[in-house]
Amino acid sequence: MDVVIASSSIDGGIGCWDLQTGAEQLRYKTCASPPHGLVSVGRRFLASSQLRDPSATSGHVLYWSWSKPQAEVKSFPAEPIKPLAADSEGSYIVGGGSSGDIYLWEVATGRLLKKWHAHYRAVTCLVFSEDNSLVISGSDDGCVRVWSLFLIFDDVRRQQASHLYEYSFTEHTLCVTDIIMGYGGGSAIIVSASEDRTCKVWSLSRGRLLRNIVFPSIIDAIALDPGEHVFYAGSRDGKIYIAALNAESSPSNSYGLHIIGSLSDHSKAVTCLAYSTERNLLLSGSEDGMVRVWDVKTQNIIRMFRHAKGPVNNILIVSRPLSLGRAESNAQGFSRRHGSSLPPPLEKYANSTDEDMDNKAIINLPATSNLPTDASYLSSQLINDHIKELQQQGSSAAVEMEVEILKLDCKRSMPMVQQWKKNYYNLQEFCVNELLDGEQMGGSEGNSP
Repeated sequence: MDVVIASSSIDGGIGCWDLQTGAEQLRYKTCASPPHGLVSVGRRFLASSQLRDPSATSGHVLYWSWSKPQAEVKSFPAEPIKPLAADSEGSYIVGGGSSGDIYLWEVATGRLLKKWHAHYRAVTCLVFSEDNSLVISGSDDGCVRVWSLFLIFDDVRRQQASHLYEYSFTEHTLCVTDIIMGYGGGSAIIVSASEDRTCKVWSLSRGRLLRNIVFPSIIDAIALDPGEHVFYAGSRDGKIYIAALNAESSPSNSYGLHIIGSLSDHSKAVTCLAYSTERNLLLSGSEDGMVRVWDVKTQNIIRMFRHAKGPVNNILIVSRPLSLGRAESNAQGFSRRHGSSLPPPLEKYANSTDEDMDNKAIINLPATSNLPTDASYLSSQLINDHIKELQQQGSSAAVEMEVEILKLDCKRSMPMVQQWKKNYYNLQEFCVNELLDGEQMGGSEGNSP
């Protein structure tokens, strides 16, 4: 079951609808989430940061299971958390603080594994890369930064590095409102939106700006077409602009260069977008309290959902493996076996004398690494030490880490295997040529007078 999840900035709860039938599912209560503050954690449960007053000096994070309308777990981070993001497996959660700090927690234990100062002003958006090896952040200061988790968790390399980020893109002049990342790991593109009325397309492999698109209005939300030919930009004038990533638009285009069209039906600002790749549908949320489902081929609205109260500021599309009724019985069974259907609250501080960055931990390693041999060895020692620590604590993350290390070792060995294959074929070709040349020479000698 594909379900649509939508939340609001005021205490209007979380709406949930079946994307195919439009039927409303269980409504989750008591939620006032900031933009990008709602996330599905491994499709197992919902998590949302809570920030009822933007000027508040404290906030909390709530967990909801699929089967109960009330929040079951409440966490109190060290400062108000705005954006939240979870890796694809739901093993880790990152949160962006009002101070510009980024926090990374292990979901299974709630441990705060890392905290680092990422921006000069509040973090506004966070996203994991496809392979979970990178975190991309945007901020009130207009900066977009790319963080390698391999570096963040490697104490040796971190101490030697002049800065922690891989790239720092500073071309935006105002607050970054949204970030999306394409497919392809280290070769992917990044698209960022800002209150400066521009969207910028970045190359992750080259670390530079590829395209700058100026819009008629401020863009608060962006969604990428799966084919990466276009992206959709939700603006404060109520339109969803369609921008080309490759093709050029006509100079006479009324919208501007690279903007090839628009979808228009919202009466107020478009605040959030989500794309269903399986059904090829675009979902948009607005300050008018409506969620619209667009058929991108016909550009027609095929379904609409109304949030119970207030503007919509977050939309998720979650592929539910179970129906809500079955999920409840499953959660109860899980609860009987494991004591709770949800993980413990997130820690406020790291268990370390150096609160900022002294924990030894690692998460989903990148598929490839250009590190020198000695740095890789030191990193592997760090990983092994942390695995032993987690095994002693009975953490499921230890098994995940061992699997990731095996995957990394496999990736590292593949180039060597390919090189041996190449050498083998070259040697075989050489031997065959030598044999043929020998036969030809022998034949010519036999035929000589």
